[in-house]
Amino acid sequence: MGKQKTKKFAAMKRMISPKDQRVKEKDRAKSNEKKKEDPSKIKEKEVPKYPSCLFFQYNTQLGPPYHILVDTNFINFSIKAKLDIVQSMMDCLYAKCIPYITDCVMAEIEKLGMKYRVALRIAKDPDLNDYHVPTKEPMRMTV
Repeated sequence: MGKQKTKKFAAMKRMISPKDQRVKEKDRAKSNEKKKEDPSKIKEKEVPKYPSCLFFQYNTQLGPPYHILVDTNFINFSIKAKLDIVQSMMDCLYAKCIPYITDCVMAEIEKLGMKYRVALRIAKDPDLNDYHVPTKEPMRMTV
């Protein structure tokens, strides 16, 4: 039984240095030259164009009163930050907000149990409008 060859790691191909005699003079000059950028030149950057409907000021379809779907995370973070949901929405958007909570979100909060009883109490608040999603099966979040 003979020795097995081991694979050499980090092995590189050998390269000819630019100062080698076999390299022609005209090729040496190209490798040494570096273009210096003019600091006074205006730098242009190409940015992709986005449709104008994505911007608030150009989309005339968006306007108060805003109808907002509230989910479980939104309610939990508002509890952690000690914020009133409706008042904070109005402060953020500077307009009237109508929050909606779906049946699926209500079911999710109820399923979370006693740990999230404060969130359930907030979700059952009459300020939050109930919204029924017309689907055959309840919506499921996938992670």
